Amino acid sequence: MDLPDPAPGSLERAWLDVTGLPTGGAERLPVIVVEGGSPGPTAWVTAGVHGDEVTGVVAAQDVANAFAPADGGADASGPLVDPADLRGRLVCVPVVNPAGLRRTTRHSYYGGEDPNRTFPDPTADSVGERTTQERVAERLYDAFADADLLLDLHTAQVNSIAYVIRHRVLYGERRDRETAEELADDLGRLTDALDLPTVVQYAPEEYVERGLHRSVAGAALNGAGVPACTVELGSHSTVDDRTRAAGVADVFRALVAFDALDSVPDPVLESDPATPDPVDFQVRRYRGPRVDAAGIVRPRVGPGDTVQAGDVVADVRTANGEYQSSVTSDHDGYVLAHRTGVAVYENDAVAALAVRDEEPLVGERP
Repeated sequence: MDLPDPAPGSLERAWLDVTGLPTGGAERLPVIVVEGGSPGPTAWVTAGVHGDEVTGVVAAQDVANAFAPADGGADASGPLVDPADLRGRLVCVPVVNPAGLRRTTRHSYYGGEDPNRTFPDPTADSVGERTTQERVAERLYDAFADADLLLDLHTAQVNSIAYVIRHRVLYGERRDRETAEELADDLGRLTDALDLPTVVQYAPEEYVERGLHRSVAGAALNGAGVPACTVELGSHSTVDDRTRAAGVADVFRALVAFDALDSVPDPVLESDPATPDPVDFQVRRYRGPRVDAAGIVRPRVGPGDTVQAGDVVADVRTANGEYQSSVTSDHDGYVLAHRTGVAVYENDAVAALAVRDEEPLVGERP
């Protein structure tokens, strides 16, 4: 899969052919490459691996368009940055899953698997034939495997706040602990530059069990050794302009942190909404708390609200409105998002939380 190779100080838009279609032609991924005027890092921005997570798509477009001449669009006032002022190269792939985007669905129609769990795992023995989605993911992985940093733009559940997911660095067969610590330091350089709350990914055993080491950022980080993180820009299925602006600003902050640019453009900073961190301690992702019986759930706290262990976060009522039980938090932390829908079955999670985390940022691969 060959990327465009624009002249120094210029931008080029193109398409990446990743697989054939039964009706003829090719499935194509859009790509914008900005070639800086002097040597520097190679930065990747990917989005739309889940077809209903559309705020990331437009944020990736807007990052690239900041380096492009004005083209008449309402939001195309560039270039905010002269491509010649960039050091290195910026590669933006706004739509990693075009088949899902066409239907505004999380998955593609190539198969039933989550496309963000199909990227290569170099430490695993290959078993069976690779699916079409895995082949597409492998071709994209091969293209970004030599990058210097990568940000993968997503959105989360309904009513979600915007936040950054920091993946833990795994050591073992692929790299020793010392190398993992060095990679974790490089990753910290990336996540510390961002202005959104940072939430650490699940502990290593759950991380691998959920297949998150085969996500875009997980594979870049733990497979290719590229400092990479997942940026969650609010809720899915519709564009949120506030979180879009926050995402654009954080991509530029990352470019500055890795010495690809001298500063974030003033218009980008001016449109960035303030996103304060709700707590001052390290937190990790947590699906919960969970109900002990089926019913209709009614949240008592909202996204961004802090909670302490024992606080009531939701009530459960029967379908005819009778009070059934209250659901309390079993951790200190804050609410990331509500669950989608109100009907819950036994042991369903009522929310996504960020909860206190005292585990190291590197861990042995289970």
